[in-house]
Amino acid sequence: MSEAGGAGRARAAVARLSEAVGERRRRLGTAMGEARRQRRLLLVVVCVALLLDNMLYMVIVPIIPDYIATMRDRGVAAGPFLPAGLNESGGGGNRSLLPARYPPAAGDNEDVQIGVLFASKAMLQLLVNPLSGTLIDRVGYEAPLLAGLAVMFLSTATFAFAENYATLFAARSLQGLGSAFADTAGIALIADRYAEEPARSRALGTALACISFGSLAAPPFGGILYVFAGKRVPFLVLACVCLLDGLLLLALAPPCAAGARANMPVGTPIHRLMVDPYIAVVAGALATCNIPLAFLEPTIANWMRESMGASEWEVGLTWLPAFFPHVLGVYVTVRLAAAYPHLQWFYGALGMAIIGASSCLVPACRNFGQVIVPLCGICFGIALVDTALLPTLAFLVDVRHVSVYGSVYAIADISYSVAYALGPIVAGQIVHTMGFVQLNLGMGLANVLYAPVLLFLKNVCQMKPSHSERNILLEEGPKGLYDTIKMEEHKGMGKSLRPAGETGENGMDSYRRDLTGVSEEDSSDYEYS
Repeated sequence: MSEAGGAGRARAAVARLSEAVGERRRRLGTAMGEARRQRRLLLVVVCVALLLDNMLYMVIVPIIPDYIATMRDRGVAAGPFLPAGLNESGGGGNRSLLPARYPPAAGDNEDVQIGVLFASKAMLQLLVNPLSGTLIDRVGYEAPLLAGLAVMFLSTATFAFAENYATLFAARSLQGLGSAFADTAGIALIADRYAEEPARSRALGTALACISFGSLAAPPFGGILYVFAGKRVPFLVLACVCLLDGLLLLALAPPCAAGARANMPVGTPIHRLMVDPYIAVVAGALATCNIPLAFLEPTIANWMRESMGASEWEVGLTWLPAFFPHVLGVYVTVRLAAAYPHLQWFYGALGMAIIGASSCLVPACRNFGQVIVPLCGICFGIALVDTALLPTLAFLVDVRHVSVYGSVYAIADISYSVAYALGPIVAGQIVHTMGFVQLNLGMGLANVLYAPVLLFLKNVCQMKPSHSERNILLEEGPKGLYDTIKMEEHKGMGKSLRPAGETGENGMDSYRRDLTGVSEEDSSDYEYS
Protein backbone atom coordinates (compact mmCIF):
# COMPACT_ATOMS: atom_id res chain seq x y z
CA MET A 1 0.00 0.00 0.00
CA SER A 2 2.82 2.33 0.90
CA GLU A 3 4.61 1.43 -2.33
CA ALA A 4 1.47 2.32 -4.34
CA GLY A 5 1.20 5.64 -2.50
CA GLY A 6 4.84 6.42 -3.16
CA ALA A 7 4.42 5.67 -6.85
CA GLY A 8 1.38 7.93 -7.00
CA ARG A 9 3.23 10.76 -5.35
CA ALA A 10 6.13 10.29 -7.76
CA ARG A 11 3.76 10.44 -10.77
CA ALA A 12 2.12 13.55 -9.34
CA ALA A 13 5.52 15.17 -8.86
CA VAL A 14 6.53 14.30 -12.42
CA ALA A 15 3.26 15.72 -13.70
CA ARG A 16 3.76 18.95 -11.75
CA LEU A 17 7.34 19.19 -12.96
CA SER A 18 6.24 18.61 -16.56
CA GLU A 19 3.56 21.26 -16.21
CA ALA A 20 6.07 23.72 -14.74
CA VAL A 21 8.53 23.06 -17.57
CA GLY A 22 5.77 23.51 -20.14
CA GLU A 23 4.70 26.77 -18.55
CA ARG A 24 8.30 27.98 -18.53
CA ARG A 25 8.65 27.12 -22.22
CA ARG A 26 5.44 29.00 -23.01
CA ARG A 27 6.72 32.02 -21.09
CA LEU A 28 10.04 31.84 -22.90
CA GLY A 29 8.29 31.61 -26.27
CA THR A 30 6.11 34.60 -25.51
CA ALA A 31 9.03 36.65 -24.22
CA MET A 32 11.17 35.70 -27.21
CA GLY A 33 8.43 36.89 -29.55
CA GLU A 34 8.12 40.14 -27.62
CA ALA A 35 11.89 40.64 -27.72
CA ARG A 36 11.90 40.21 -31.51
CA ARG A 37 9.04 42.69 -31.91
CA GLN A 38 10.75 45.16 -29.60
CA ARG A 39 14.00 45.08 -31.51
CA ARG A 40 12.15 45.72 -34.77
CA LEU A 41 10.46 48.75 -33.20
CA LEU A 42 13.79 49.94 -31.82
CA LEU A 43 15.19 49.64 -35.33
CA VAL A 44 12.40 51.96 -36.48
CA VAL A 45 13.29 54.45 -33.73
CA VAL A 46 16.96 54.43 -34.69
CA CYS A 47 16.20 54.76 -38.40
CA VAL A 48 13.95 57.77 -37.75
CA ALA A 49 16.66 59.36 -35.58
CA LEU A 50 19.26 58.90 -38.31
CA LEU A 51 16.80 60.17 -40.91
CA LEU A 52 16.14 63.31 -38.88
CA ASP A 53 19.80 63.99 -38.21
CA ASN A 54 20.71 63.80 -41.87
CA MET A 55 17.66 65.75 -43.00
CA LEU A 56 18.56 68.53 -40.61
CA TYR A 57 22.14 68.41 -41.84
CA MET A 58 21.20 68.64 -45.52
CA VAL A 59 17.98 70.65 -45.44
CA ILE A 60 19.98 73.88 -45.35
CA VAL A 61 22.00 73.10 -48.50
CA PRO A 62 19.72 75.07 -50.87
CA ILE A 63 18.68 77.56 -48.17
CA ILE A 64 21.86 78.82 -46.54
CA PRO A 65 23.60 80.52 -49.53
CA ASP A 66 20.54 82.61 -50.33
CA TYR A 67 19.70 83.10 -46.66
CA ILE A 68 23.16 84.38 -45.68
CA ALA A 69 23.38 86.56 -48.80
CA THR A 70 19.98 88.04 -47.93
CA MET A 71 21.12 88.86 -44.39
CA ARG A 72 24.28 90.54 -45.70
CA ASP A 73 22.60 92.45 -48.53
CA ARG A 74 19.73 93.71 -46.40
CA GLY A 75 22.22 94.86 -43.76
CA VAL A 76 24.23 96.78 -46.33
CA ALA A 77 21.09 98.39 -47.76
CA ALA A 78 19.56 99.27 -44.39
CA GLY A 79 22.73 100.39 -42.66
CA PRO A 80 22.79 101.17 -38.93
CA PHE A 81 19.38 102.84 -39.00
CA LEU A 82 17.40 99.60 -39.42
CA PRO A 83 15.96 98.51 -36.04
CA ALA A 84 17.62 95.33 -34.77
CA GLY A 85 14.43 93.28 -34.60
CA LEU A 86 12.83 94.39 -37.87
CA ASN A 87 11.88 91.76 -40.45
CA GLU A 88 10.56 92.54 -43.90
CA SER A 89 8.75 90.49 -46.47
CA GLY A 90 9.26 90.59 -50.14
CA GLY A 91 10.51 88.94 -53.27
CA GLY A 92 10.69 85.33 -52.04
CA GLY A 93 7.17 84.50 -50.94
CA ASN A 94 6.99 84.28 -47.13
CA ARG A 95 10.72 84.34 -46.51
CA SER A 96 11.96 86.72 -43.82
CA LEU A 97 14.46 89.33 -44.93
CA LEU A 98 16.56 89.67 -41.83
CA PRO A 99 18.71 92.57 -40.60
CA ALA A 100 22.46 92.39 -40.88
CA ARG A 101 24.06 90.56 -37.99
CA TYR A 102 26.41 88.63 -40.26
CA PRO A 103 29.96 89.95 -40.70
CA PRO A 104 30.96 90.50 -44.33
CA ALA A 105 33.40 87.88 -45.56
CA ALA A 106 36.97 88.94 -46.19
CA GLY A 107 37.43 89.16 -49.91
CA ASP A 108 33.73 88.41 -50.33
CA ASN A 109 34.48 84.66 -50.15
CA GLU A 110 31.04 83.25 -49.43
CA ASP A 111 32.18 79.65 -49.97
CA VAL A 112 34.48 79.80 -46.95
CA GLN A 113 31.81 81.31 -44.70
CA ILE A 114 29.26 78.70 -45.72
CA GLY A 115 31.89 76.01 -45.25
CA VAL A 116 32.52 77.12 -41.65
CA LEU A 117 28.81 76.87 -40.92
CA PHE A 118 28.59 73.40 -42.43
CA ALA A 119 31.71 72.22 -40.60
CA SER A 120 30.68 73.47 -37.15
CA LYS A 121 28.38 70.50 -36.62
CA ALA A 122 30.98 67.91 -37.55
CA MET A 123 33.73 69.67 -35.59
CA LEU A 124 31.80 69.51 -32.32
CA GLN A 125 30.73 65.95 -33.13
CA LEU A 126 34.38 65.06 -33.68
CA LEU A 127 35.33 66.44 -30.27
CA VAL A 128 32.48 64.78 -28.37
CA ASN A 129 32.56 61.32 -30.00
CA PRO A 130 35.44 59.88 -27.92
CA LEU A 131 33.52 60.78 -24.77
CA SER A 132 30.14 59.65 -26.09
CA GLY A 133 31.49 56.25 -27.15
CA THR A 134 32.94 55.60 -23.70
CA LEU A 135 29.74 56.76 -22.00
CA ILE A 136 27.59 54.54 -24.22
CA ASP A 137 29.72 51.52 -23.32
CA ARG A 138 29.16 52.23 -19.63
CA VAL A 139 25.48 53.22 -19.41
CA GLY A 140 23.96 51.42 -22.40
CA TYR A 141 22.44 52.59 -25.65
CA GLU A 142 18.95 53.84 -24.83
CA ALA A 143 19.75 56.77 -22.51
CA PRO A 144 22.36 58.36 -24.82
CA LEU A 145 20.01 57.89 -27.77
CA LEU A 146 17.23 59.71 -25.92
CA ALA A 147 19.61 62.48 -24.86
CA GLY A 148 20.75 62.89 -28.45
CA LEU A 149 17.16 63.17 -29.68
CA ALA A 150 16.44 65.83 -27.05
CA VAL A 151 19.44 67.92 -28.12
CA MET A 152 18.51 67.50 -31.80
CA PHE A 153 14.99 68.75 -31.02
CA LEU A 154 16.44 71.84 -29.35
CA SER A 155 18.80 72.41 -32.27
CA THR A 156 16.00 72.13 -34.84
CA ALA A 157 13.83 74.59 -32.94
CA THR A 158 16.77 77.01 -32.75
CA PHE A 159 17.21 76.79 -36.52
CA ALA A 160 13.55 77.65 -37.01
CA PHE A 161 13.79 80.90 -35.06
CA ALA A 162 17.37 81.95 -35.88
CA GLU A 163 17.68 85.57 -36.99
CA ASN A 164 21.45 85.98 -37.36
CA TYR A 165 24.57 84.10 -38.34
CA ALA A 166 25.67 83.54 -34.74
CA THR A 167 22.42 81.77 -33.90
CA LEU A 168 22.69 79.63 -37.02
CA PHE A 169 26.22 78.68 -36.00
CA ALA A 170 25.10 77.81 -32.45
CA ALA A 171 22.21 75.69 -33.75
CA ARG A 172 24.52 73.86 -36.15
CA SER A 173 27.04 73.16 -33.39
CA LEU A 174 24.28 72.00 -31.04
CA GLN A 175 23.19 69.52 -33.66
CA GLY A 176 26.71 68.07 -33.61
CA LEU A 177 26.40 67.45 -29.87
CA GLY A 178 23.10 65.61 -30.35
CA SER A 179 24.43 63.61 -33.28
CA ALA A 180 27.48 62.43 -31.30
CA PHE A 181 25.10 60.63 -28.95
CA ALA A 182 22.13 59.76 -31.17
CA ASP A 183 24.03 58.44 -34.19
CA THR A 184 26.61 56.43 -32.26
CA ALA A 185 24.13 54.99 -29.76
CA GLY A 186 21.65 54.17 -32.52
CA ILE A 187 24.09 52.26 -34.73
CA ALA A 188 25.56 50.48 -31.68
CA LEU A 189 22.06 49.53 -30.53
CA ILE A 190 21.37 47.92 -33.90
CA ALA A 191 24.63 45.96 -33.77
CA ASP A 192 23.83 44.81 -30.24
CA ARG A 193 20.22 43.76 -30.84
CA TYR A 194 20.94 42.18 -34.23
CA ALA A 195 23.99 40.17 -33.19
CA GLU A 196 23.60 37.37 -35.75
CA GLU A 197 24.36 37.52 -39.45
CA PRO A 198 22.88 38.19 -41.95
CA ALA A 199 20.26 39.97 -39.82
CA ARG A 200 22.88 42.49 -38.62
CA SER A 201 23.85 43.45 -42.18
CA ARG A 202 20.19 43.81 -43.18
CA ALA A 203 19.42 46.00 -40.16
CA LEU A 204 22.47 48.21 -40.70
CA GLY A 205 21.59 48.38 -44.40
CA THR A 206 18.12 49.62 -43.47
CA ALA A 207 19.67 52.31 -41.27
CA LEU A 208 21.99 53.35 -44.11
CA ALA A 209 19.02 53.61 -46.47
CA CYS A 210 17.36 55.99 -44.00
CA ILE A 211 20.56 58.03 -43.79
CA SER A 212 20.58 58.22 -47.57
CA PHE A 213 16.95 59.22 -47.78
CA GLY A 214 17.44 61.92 -45.17
CA SER A 215 20.55 63.31 -46.86
CA LEU A 216 19.20 63.26 -50.40
CA ALA A 217 15.53 64.11 -49.87
CA ALA A 218 16.24 67.00 -47.49
CA PRO A 219 17.53 69.54 -50.08
CA PRO A 220 14.38 69.47 -52.24
CA PHE A 221 12.25 69.25 -49.09
CA GLY A 222 13.95 72.31 -47.62
CA GLY A 223 14.22 74.25 -50.87
CA ILE A 224 10.54 73.87 -51.81
CA LEU A 225 9.23 74.68 -48.33
CA TYR A 226 11.65 77.60 -48.03
CA VAL A 227 10.33 79.21 -51.20
CA PHE A 228 6.62 78.50 -50.75
CA ALA A 229 6.08 78.30 -46.97
CA GLY A 230 8.93 80.21 -45.33
CA LYS A 231 12.15 79.45 -43.52
CA ARG A 232 10.64 78.09 -40.31
CA VAL A 233 8.34 75.42 -41.74
CA PRO A 234 10.91 72.71 -42.69
CA PHE A 235 12.59 72.99 -39.28
CA LEU A 236 9.32 72.89 -37.34
CA VAL A 237 8.25 69.76 -39.21
CA LEU A 238 11.53 68.04 -38.35
CA ALA A 239 11.26 69.14 -34.71
CA CYS A 240 7.82 67.56 -34.37
CA VAL A 241 9.00 64.25 -35.84
CA CYS A 242 12.00 64.29 -33.50
CA LEU A 243 9.73 64.76 -30.50
CA LEU A 244 7.50 61.85 -31.54
CA ASP A 245 10.53 59.61 -32.05
CA GLY A 246 11.78 60.37 -28.54
CA LEU A 247 8.38 59.56 -27.05
CA LEU A 248 8.31 56.22 -28.91
CA LEU A 249 11.76 55.37 -27.52
CA LEU A 250 10.56 56.15 -24.01
CA ALA A 251 7.59 53.82 -24.48
CA LEU A 252 9.68 50.96 -25.87
CA ALA A 253 12.78 51.02 -23.69
CA PRO A 254 12.79 53.41 -20.72
CA PRO A 255 16.47 54.36 -20.39
CA CYS A 256 16.35 54.39 -16.57
CA ALA A 257 14.98 50.87 -16.18
CA ALA A 258 16.67 49.14 -13.25
CA GLY A 259 19.28 46.55 -14.16
CA ALA A 260 19.11 47.30 -17.87
CA ARG A 261 22.86 46.75 -18.29
CA ALA A 262 23.48 44.36 -15.40
CA ASN A 263 25.04 41.64 -17.55
CA MET A 264 26.94 43.81 -20.05
CA PRO A 265 30.72 43.53 -19.68
CA VAL A 266 33.02 46.53 -19.76
CA GLY A 267 33.82 47.46 -23.34
CA THR A 268 37.31 47.80 -24.78
CA PRO A 269 38.61 51.39 -24.28
CA ILE A 270 38.34 53.51 -27.38
CA HIS A 271 42.08 54.26 -27.49
CA ARG A 272 42.81 50.53 -27.77
CA LEU A 273 40.30 50.16 -30.59
CA MET A 274 41.87 53.08 -32.44
CA VAL A 275 45.26 51.37 -32.59
CA ASP A 276 43.79 48.11 -33.90
CA PRO A 277 45.17 48.02 -37.50
CA TYR A 278 42.03 46.44 -38.97
CA ILE A 279 39.71 48.99 -37.37
CA ALA A 280 42.07 51.78 -38.47
CA VAL A 281 41.87 50.62 -42.11
CA VAL A 282 38.08 50.55 -41.97
CA ALA A 283 37.95 53.99 -40.34
CA GLY A 284 40.24 55.42 -43.02
CA ALA A 285 38.05 54.01 -45.77
CA LEU A 286 34.89 55.47 -44.21
CA ALA A 287 36.51 58.90 -43.98
CA THR A 288 37.95 58.85 -47.51
CA CYS A 289 34.80 57.65 -49.24
CA ASN A 290 32.72 60.39 -47.64
CA ILE A 291 35.11 63.22 -48.60
CA PRO A 292 33.50 63.81 -52.05
CA LEU A 293 30.02 64.17 -50.59
CA ALA A 294 31.28 66.32 -47.71
CA PHE A 295 33.25 68.59 -50.06
CA LEU A 296 30.50 68.92 -52.66
CA GLU A 297 27.66 69.76 -50.30
CA PRO A 298 28.76 73.33 -49.52
CA THR A 299 30.30 74.12 -52.93
CA ILE A 300 28.20 72.53 -55.65
CA ALA A 301 25.27 74.93 -55.23
CA ASN A 302 27.33 78.02 -56.08
CA TRP A 303 29.20 76.15 -58.84
CA MET A 304 25.92 75.13 -60.50
CA ARG A 305 24.61 78.69 -60.33
CA GLU A 306 27.79 80.13 -61.82
CA SER A 307 28.53 77.48 -64.47
CA MET A 308 25.03 76.57 -65.68
CA GLY A 309 22.69 79.17 -64.18
CA ALA A 310 20.82 76.60 -62.07
CA SER A 311 17.80 77.73 -60.07
CA GLU A 312 17.16 76.99 -56.39
CA TRP A 313 14.87 74.05 -57.10
CA GLU A 314 17.38 72.56 -59.55
CA VAL A 315 20.14 72.76 -56.93
CA GLY A 316 17.94 70.94 -54.43
CA LEU A 317 16.57 68.39 -56.89
CA THR A 318 20.05 67.46 -58.09
CA TRP A 319 20.59 65.30 -55.00
CA LEU A 320 17.22 63.53 -55.01
CA PRO A 321 17.83 60.98 -57.81
CA ALA A 322 21.00 59.83 -56.04
CA PHE A 323 18.82 58.26 -53.34
CA PHE A 324 17.81 55.41 -55.64
CA PRO A 325 21.33 54.20 -56.55
CA HIS A 326 22.27 54.49 -52.89
CA VAL A 327 19.41 52.18 -51.87
CA LEU A 328 20.32 49.90 -54.78
CA GLY A 329 23.91 49.79 -53.53
CA VAL A 330 22.74 48.89 -50.02
CA TYR A 331 20.49 46.13 -51.34
CA VAL A 332 23.13 44.67 -53.64
CA THR A 333 25.80 44.69 -50.94
CA VAL A 334 23.54 43.03 -48.36
CA ARG A 335 22.64 40.26 -50.82
CA LEU A 336 26.24 39.76 -51.90
CA ALA A 337 27.49 39.77 -48.31
CA ALA A 338 24.98 37.07 -47.39
CA ALA A 339 26.12 34.89 -50.31
CA TYR A 340 29.85 35.71 -50.28
CA PRO A 341 30.74 37.11 -46.82
CA HIS A 342 34.47 36.65 -47.40
CA LEU A 343 34.43 39.37 -50.09
CA GLN A 344 33.36 42.29 -47.90
CA TRP A 345 36.72 43.98 -48.48
CA PHE A 346 36.22 43.73 -52.25
CA TYR A 347 32.79 45.40 -52.13
CA GLY A 348 34.35 48.30 -50.23
CA ALA A 349 37.27 48.60 -52.66
CA LEU A 350 34.92 48.50 -55.64
CA GLY A 351 32.81 51.26 -54.08
CA MET A 352 35.85 53.48 -53.58
CA ALA A 353 36.89 53.00 -57.21
CA ILE A 354 33.39 54.02 -58.35
CA ILE A 355 33.47 57.07 -56.08
CA GLY A 356 36.85 58.13 -57.49
CA ALA A 357 35.74 57.84 -61.12
CA SER A 358 32.46 59.66 -60.46
CA SER A 359 34.19 62.53 -58.63
CA CYS A 360 36.42 63.17 -61.61
CA LEU A 361 33.36 63.42 -63.90
CA VAL A 362 31.53 66.13 -61.94
CA PRO A 363 33.44 69.15 -63.38
CA ALA A 364 32.82 67.93 -66.95
CA CYS A 365 29.05 68.34 -66.58
CA ARG A 366 27.50 71.27 -68.40
CA ASN A 367 23.82 71.07 -67.51
CA PHE A 368 21.43 69.97 -64.79
CA GLY A 369 20.80 66.51 -66.24
CA GLN A 370 24.47 65.65 -66.60
CA VAL A 371 25.31 66.50 -62.99
CA ILE A 372 22.88 63.87 -61.75
CA VAL A 373 24.91 60.99 -63.26
CA PRO A 374 28.21 61.37 -61.32
CA LEU A 375 26.35 62.23 -58.11
CA CYS A 376 24.44 58.94 -58.48
CA GLY A 377 27.76 57.16 -58.96
CA ILE A 378 29.21 58.75 -55.82
CA CYS A 379 26.21 57.73 -53.70
CA PHE A 380 26.18 54.19 -55.14
CA GLY A 381 29.86 53.80 -54.23
CA ILE A 382 29.32 55.18 -50.72
CA ALA A 383 26.53 52.64 -50.23
CA LEU A 384 28.89 49.81 -51.18
CA VAL A 385 31.60 50.99 -48.78
CA ASP A 386 29.35 51.75 -45.80
CA THR A 387 27.20 48.63 -46.10
CA ALA A 388 30.25 46.38 -46.39
CA LEU A 389 32.40 47.95 -43.69
CA LEU A 390 30.00 48.94 -40.89
CA PRO A 391 29.12 45.29 -40.10
CA THR A 392 32.84 44.50 -40.40
CA LEU A 393 33.53 46.85 -37.49
CA ALA A 394 31.09 44.93 -35.28
CA PHE A 395 32.62 41.61 -36.38
CA LEU A 396 36.13 42.86 -35.57
CA VAL A 397 35.00 43.83 -32.08
CA ASP A 398 33.36 40.43 -31.64
CA VAL A 399 36.44 38.44 -32.61
CA ARG A 400 39.28 40.69 -31.35
CA HIS A 401 37.82 42.61 -28.40
CA VAL A 402 34.70 42.70 -26.20
CA SER A 403 31.30 42.65 -27.91
CA VAL A 404 30.24 46.12 -26.77
CA TYR A 405 29.80 48.50 -29.68
CA GLY A 406 29.61 52.08 -28.41
CA SER A 407 33.29 52.93 -28.82
CA VAL A 408 33.82 51.21 -32.17
CA TYR A 409 30.89 53.05 -33.75
CA ALA A 410 32.11 56.25 -32.13
CA ILE A 411 35.28 55.66 -34.17
CA ALA A 412 33.13 55.25 -37.29
CA ASP A 413 31.35 58.49 -36.44
CA ILE A 414 34.71 60.18 -35.94
CA SER A 415 35.67 59.05 -39.44
CA TYR A 416 32.57 60.65 -40.90
CA SER A 417 33.11 63.76 -38.79
CA VAL A 418 36.67 64.20 -40.03
CA ALA A 419 35.38 64.35 -43.60
CA TYR A 420 32.48 66.64 -42.78
CA ALA A 421 34.49 68.91 -40.45
CA LEU A 422 37.49 69.45 -42.70
CA GLY A 423 35.56 69.08 -45.95
CA PRO A 424 33.46 72.23 -46.01
CA ILE A 425 36.29 74.50 -44.83
CA VAL A 426 39.01 72.98 -46.99
CA ALA A 427 36.69 72.63 -50.00
CA GLY A 428 35.69 76.28 -49.88
CA GLN A 429 39.32 77.34 -49.68
CA ILE A 430 40.36 75.05 -52.54
CA VAL A 431 37.54 76.31 -54.74
CA HIS A 432 38.50 79.89 -53.91
CA THR A 433 42.24 79.44 -54.62
CA MET A 434 42.56 76.55 -57.10
CA GLY A 435 39.16 75.90 -58.61
CA PHE A 436 36.30 73.41 -58.61
CA VAL A 437 37.97 71.11 -61.16
CA GLN A 438 41.11 70.58 -59.06
CA LEU A 439 38.98 69.87 -56.01
CA ASN A 440 37.13 67.01 -57.70
CA LEU A 441 40.22 65.51 -59.30
CA GLY A 442 41.96 65.41 -55.93
CA MET A 443 39.00 63.71 -54.25
CA GLY A 444 38.75 61.13 -57.01
CA LEU A 445 42.46 60.33 -56.84
CA ALA A 446 42.35 59.89 -53.06
CA ASN A 447 39.59 57.28 -53.32
CA VAL A 448 41.24 55.35 -56.13
CA LEU A 449 44.55 55.21 -54.25
CA TYR A 450 42.94 54.06 -50.99
CA ALA A 451 40.96 51.20 -52.56
CA PRO A 452 43.92 48.73 -52.64
CA VAL A 453 44.50 49.32 -48.90
CA LEU A 454 41.32 47.32 -48.22
CA LEU A 455 43.22 44.19 -49.28
CA PHE A 456 44.49 44.26 -45.68
CA LEU A 457 40.97 43.10 -44.65
CA LYS A 458 41.00 40.10 -46.98
CA ASN A 459 41.48 37.49 -44.24
CA VAL A 460 39.27 39.09 -41.58
CA CYS A 461 36.48 36.55 -42.11
CA GLN A 462 38.87 33.74 -41.12
CA MET A 463 39.61 35.20 -37.68
CA LYS A 464 38.69 33.16 -34.61
CA PRO A 465 36.81 34.75 -31.69
CA SER A 466 39.00 35.83 -28.80
CA HIS A 467 38.39 34.68 -25.22
CA SER A 468 37.00 38.05 -24.29
CA GLU A 469 35.33 39.19 -21.08
CA ARG A 470 31.99 38.55 -22.72
CA ASN A 471 32.89 34.88 -23.27
CA ILE A 472 33.93 34.61 -19.62
CA LEU A 473 30.57 35.97 -18.52
CA LEU A 474 28.80 33.53 -20.79
CA GLU A 475 30.54 30.60 -19.09
CA GLU A 476 28.80 31.57 -15.87
CA GLY A 477 25.46 30.62 -17.34
CA PRO A 478 22.33 32.72 -17.80
CA LYS A 479 21.24 35.15 -15.08
CA GLY A 480 17.59 36.03 -15.33
CA LEU A 481 14.82 35.59 -17.84
CA TYR A 482 16.28 37.71 -20.65
CA ASP A 483 19.62 35.87 -20.60
CA THR A 484 17.77 32.56 -20.69
CA ILE A 485 15.72 33.80 -23.64
CA LYS A 486 18.81 34.73 -25.62
CA MET A 487 20.44 31.39 -24.79
CA GLU A 488 17.33 29.54 -25.99
CA GLU A 489 17.24 31.66 -29.17
CA HIS A 490 20.83 30.80 -29.93
CA LYS A 491 20.24 27.13 -29.19
CA GLY A 492 17.55 27.19 -31.84
CA MET A 493 19.96 28.66 -34.37
CA GLY A 494 22.63 26.12 -33.48
CA LYS A 495 20.47 22.98 -33.68
CA SER A 496 21.05 22.52 -37.37
CA LEU A 497 24.80 22.63 -36.73
CA ARG A 498 24.89 19.97 -33.95
CA PRO A 499 23.80 16.34 -33.63
CA ALA A 500 20.54 16.05 -31.79
CA GLY A 501 22.14 14.14 -28.92
CA GLU A 502 24.35 17.07 -28.00
CA THR A 503 21.59 19.48 -27.10
CA GLY A 504 20.61 19.94 -23.48
CA GLU A 505 18.36 22.19 -21.49
CA ASN A 506 20.10 22.41 -18.14
CA GLY A 507 23.56 22.13 -16.66
CA MET A 508 26.87 23.76 -17.23
CA ASP A 509 28.19 21.10 -19.60
CA SER A 510 25.30 21.38 -22.06
CA TYR A 511 25.53 25.18 -21.98
CA ARG A 512 29.23 25.07 -22.87
CA ARG A 513 28.48 22.61 -25.68
CA ASP A 514 25.94 25.11 -27.03
CA LEU A 515 28.59 27.83 -27.04
CA THR A 516 31.07 25.72 -28.98
CA GLY A 517 28.54 24.14 -31.31
CA VAL A 518 27.41 27.25 -33.09
CA SER A 519 29.04 28.48 -36.27
CA GLU A 520 32.17 30.60 -36.18
CA GLU A 521 30.48 33.81 -37.23
CA ASP A 522 27.78 33.42 -34.57
CA SER A 523 30.17 32.69 -31.71
CA SER A 524 29.77 36.14 -30.14
CA ASP A 525 26.15 36.77 -30.98
CA TYR A 526 24.58 36.57 -27.53
CA GLU A 527 22.82 39.80 -26.60
CA TYR A 528 22.71 41.28 -23.12
CA SER A 529 20.78 44.46 -22.53
